[in-house]
Amino acid sequence: MPDLLWDDVRDFFDPDLMGSLPDACVADTSVEDWQAVLDLVRSKGWSCEYSEDGALVRLPRAVDMLGRSRNSDALLRVWPAPGFLAIFRAYEVSSIDFDVDLRELQGQDGVNLLCRLLRAIGRRLGKPVTLTPESDPLHPVLAFDVEADRVVLLADPQFS
Repeated sequence: MPDLLWDDVRDFFDPDLMGSLPDACVADTSVEDWQAVLDLVRSKGWSCEYSEDGALVRLPRAVDMLGRSRNSDALLRVWPAPGFLAIFRAYEVSSIDFDVDLRELQGQDGVNLLCRLLRAIGRRLGKPVTLTPESDPLHPVLAFDVEADRVVLLADPQFS
């Protein structure tokens, strides 16, 4: 049984309502949590690219990635499945932030892909993973709930 059903959450997957790149976040993180995510990417065999200031470089350890200059731009692009890209941004140690592209996540298959990613990260860290509309961190719409061990709704999915 899927965590969420497309018919129940389709508004949360509408790029016009949510923004095409909604924000996912794990709060209250540490360097060890970041390393756990890097290890998850490797252990799952997900394709990835890491870049600093636009130049592709070898994926470093989390401590090195997070210790770079504040003026550099570090991006980790991860493909948990073909055609599905998650972009992790190493802004700070205390928050693991990443975007997903809703245009890649349409229909029940898209919902299932997103739930699998949120579950994998949440289970690995033992922490909630929230999804909010693009640039609107105060209004989470769904999240991986650690106690329920599944992705749950946090808002009413019927905008209209």
